[in-house]
Amino acid sequence: MLLDLDPVLFRLGTLTVRWYGVMMALSMMIGYYYLLKHGKKLGLREEFLSNLALLVVFAGIVGARAIYVLTNWSYYAARPVEMVQIWRGGLSFHGGLLGGLVAGKIYLDRHGISWEAVADLVVPGLSAGYILVRIANIFNQEILGRPAFLLPFARHPTQIYGSLIGVALLVLHNYLARRNPPPGFLFWAFIFSYSLLRGLVEETFRENPLYLWGYVNSEWGFGFFTLTQLITPALLLLAWVMMQRALARGKGGGATNSKQG
Repeated sequence: MLLDLDPVLFRLGTLTVRWYGVMMALSMMIGYYYLLKHGKKLGLREEFLSNLALLVVFAGIVGARAIYVLTNWSYYAARPVEMVQIWRGGLSFHGGLLGGLVAGKIYLDRHGISWEAVADLVVPGLSAGYILVRIANIFNQEILGRPAFLLPFARHPTQIYGSLIGVALLVLHNYLARRNPPPGFLFWAFIFSYSLLRGLVEETFRENPLYLWGYVNSEWGFGFFTLTQLITPALLLLAWVMMQRALARGKGGGATNSKQG
């Protein structure tokens, strides 16, 4: 343990409020505010956007927890009650993205609305969420970095690395948004940049199990390949292809949505 931090923000009787839950709630509020503010500019009604947000958040949490439990099955198989205790931490960002994306696309398709334009609006919330949740990981003493004997600190502060990745993603999004890219480009640019930075920076110094032949440098505290690093090339390829498709649709003058929600 690097710091003696309490994961509980405060207790009020039987109610326990944790830093992780507060950061998650704040992330959702930021994402919802941005979606509501800019979704109306696409001609979407507030009620429709609220329903969409609730659906995506719920599906995202289910997907995030499901993937985290599956990738840590040996632990949770012996502790089935803890599978639903999400307030203790343990959510997969990739799983949350997948769950939210699938649910959101199905909902938007059923209403005849292009999901690409709406997907672009979730990027600021995702970036802010990554910043805040990685800070909460510090209080939970999770997402620990590898020990590094040649560095002035005991181990890499991967939670801080991850939070800085979120800052970089938010800055990049704001820069690209000013260039008025076609619908869908901002979302896939986020997926590409997130996957690249996560794989190269956070995962390299994070104390995760290694696969294939694996390698760890104990002096500088880096290693590869984690499971996330192994799937990163596929995610980069997918995101790059979808970015090019978005640009091609933009040149062809594709519509952002077919009717109001």
